[in-house]
Amino acid sequence: MATISIALAGNPNSGKTTLFNTLTGARQHVGNYPGVTVEKKEGSYTFATGEQATIIDLPGTYSLSAYSMEEVVARDYLVQEKPDVVINITDASNLERNLYLSTQFLELGVPMVIALNMVDVAQDRGISLDAQKLADLLKVPVIPIIARSGKGTAELMAAALELAKENAAWNPLHISYGEDVDLALQTMTERITAAGFMTENYAPRWLALKYLEGDNQIRKKGRAYNPALDAELQEIVTTVSAHLDKTMEAHPEAIIADHRYGYIKSVLRQEVITHKFDVDRLHASDRIDKILTNRFAGPIIMLGVLMGLYKFTFTYSELPVAWFEAFFGWLGTNVETLLPDGHLKSMIISGVIDGMGGVLGFVPMIMFMFFGIAILEDSGYLARVAFMMDRVFRIFGLHGSSVMPYIVSGGIAGGCAVPGVMAARTLRSPRERLATLLTVSFMNCGAKLPVLALLTATFFAENQAQLMFLLTLLAWVVALLAAKFLRLTVLRGDSTPFLMELPPYRFPTFRGLIIHTWERTWQYIKKAGTIILTISILIWAMMTFPGLPASEEDNFTRQHQEILTASPGPAREALKNEASPLPEEALQLKKKLTALDSEQAGRALRHSLAGRIGTAMETVSWLPGFDWRTNIALVGGFAAKEVIIATLGTAYSLGETDPEDTASLSETLARDPHWNPLVAMALIVFVMFYAPCFVTVVCISRESGSWKWGLFAICFNTAFAFSLATLVYQGGKVLGLAG
Repeated sequence: MATISIALAGNPNSGKTTLFNTLTGARQHVGNYPGVTVEKKEGSYTFATGEQATIIDLPGTYSLSAYSMEEVVARDYLVQEKPDVVINITDASNLERNLYLSTQFLELGVPMVIALNMVDVAQDRGISLDAQKLADLLKVPVIPIIARSGKGTAELMAAALELAKENAAWNPLHISYGEDVDLALQTMTERITAAGFMTENYAPRWLALKYLEGDNQIRKKGRAYNPALDAELQEIVTTVSAHLDKTMEAHPEAIIADHRYGYIKSVLRQEVITHKFDVDRLHASDRIDKILTNRFAGPIIMLGVLMGLYKFTFTYSELPVAWFEAFFGWLGTNVETLLPDGHLKSMIISGVIDGMGGVLGFVPMIMFMFFGIAILEDSGYLARVAFMMDRVFRIFGLHGSSVMPYIVSGGIAGGCAVPGVMAARTLRSPRERLATLLTVSFMNCGAKLPVLALLTATFFAENQAQLMFLLTLLAWVVALLAAKFLRLTVLRGDSTPFLMELPPYRFPTFRGLIIHTWERTWQYIKKAGTIILTISILIWAMMTFPGLPASEEDNFTRQHQEILTASPGPAREALKNEASPLPEEALQLKKKLTALDSEQAGRALRHSLAGRIGTAMETVSWLPGFDWRTNIALVGGFAAKEVIIATLGTAYSLGETDPEDTASLSETLARDPHWNPLVAMALIVFVMFYAPCFVTVVCISRESGSWKWGLFAICFNTAFAFSLATLVYQGGKVLGLAG
């Protein structure tokens, strides 16, 4: 039995992802479309009749034009993969705008079922919809659903299955666009059909429409496919454009959009929609927005929400984090007793358990943070944050759409710079896009959070939530100032207008929250289990080899023997036999031997490849107060910021040889004489703003089209972070805050 392919498509905020989660649940996986960095979600669904379906969640788009990578990906998937059915999710409370995409699907000719989502919201607004009437007019199945609760989804999937079994040929809709455009379309369609111009993938009339709309991607393909015919088509477009400009002062794409909306209105006016009361009445979302997006109250509420998110995260994750720390401490102690001394034992304890334990120990905190963010996203509040921040962004020469890349990168907390960089591709202005690409990495992403949480919990425990809140504000301020600097220097230019739809407020579903939280947490765990584990072992090797010279090893061996020889025989015997409790003389002997072993371990670590690099960097790193161990961690942090904790854990583990010392990294840093709150604050500032991780640099280079911008991000960010960290440390010393 063949598996049916079903594509979910629709506008952003139409409930498409909610429907995808409702249909597939845990039976889904995330990847990327070939050749691009747009996320690809797939899941499986079993019909009541036993048939299987693969469901593809296409990127949310407002149209099938080639303005953004998401639109190109959605369109290319439809025309190249030709799914058996497309389920077009529409917002029933805002149907006219949503049907614009539906109309383009009809013109493309795809086999489509329209899901009228959020019919409950429409009813609350006094909007009554006749789904059967709409189905008769559009000649496609139309099924009312409530994706959040699952109501109507069984009927929707049954309609999709029935349409898939029909296996009907694609049948494009023809809309009249006025005499001038229609004549041009007819001429272009005839020539495209006669020449077989890309007709293996596209309907001839649809291709002609794309040429008239100025679709650069289609035109580029056309030039490569048949340069001569492409030139003819371009000439027709130029002629009709000039005529329309002269007679109507409009371009073909504007005429086409107007007639599409005219077609939609003609459909809806045939008693498809009726209003029970005044349509201008304020709806619930509008009433809430009068307060939450108020010019004065809105920002204050937003800061309160952010503060509440941190309070929730650190309060409720404190106990699970302690459990994880205790578990890794117990694991290290047991492995210490089971394995014989040697490099394998050292690698497992220092490289894997102490290194990885520091990173995985923060999984509960990351999970609570992502759960809180999922609530803000699914409720529709994050879109309000973007709306409010647009006023601020304009001051700094950025577009309002830059807000979402900042938020995705960790502007609220816990995001990732990589999808933040990719989200910037929706910006039309190249300069605004570059300014956004180069500054999103200043946000406190999920990789930085464990580092910031470790240092704030160790040195500022009483005010941890408040400090994390202030650090988030600092990240925004610095990112915006950096963007302003770039827009005044290397990226000068005017800002473009900002338009954004505010989705209605919704109660998040528990299932959706769990899926979103687990997806992000699992990505963090996978990263820790692959990239960070590999780097931890590599750094352990760099911290272990080449080892001490033979002369120094002999010197420590001699000192060890001298201590034993100078000690009373009973003390040596008690220590050798591990007597319990140890006599006082044996305790003193053990203390001397442990101190010598710790000195030897410390000397070996300094003599290692990593130790030499870290020590060499101290010639400049003393300015912000960083020692050689911290330098090693920061070098490793370029690969992934979580590695900073793993490296510090390994560095202090290799420098400590007392098997009974099971202190966590936080406790180890707190008692180390080098560390104090001022050093911790300088390191926090540096970690927040220095070079993006390697994957982000690659992504910046790919999205900007040049490696020079990736290298610029490394140099600019690191120089800026070093200057700021030095200012914090040296300024703090002058003020007497180093104690």
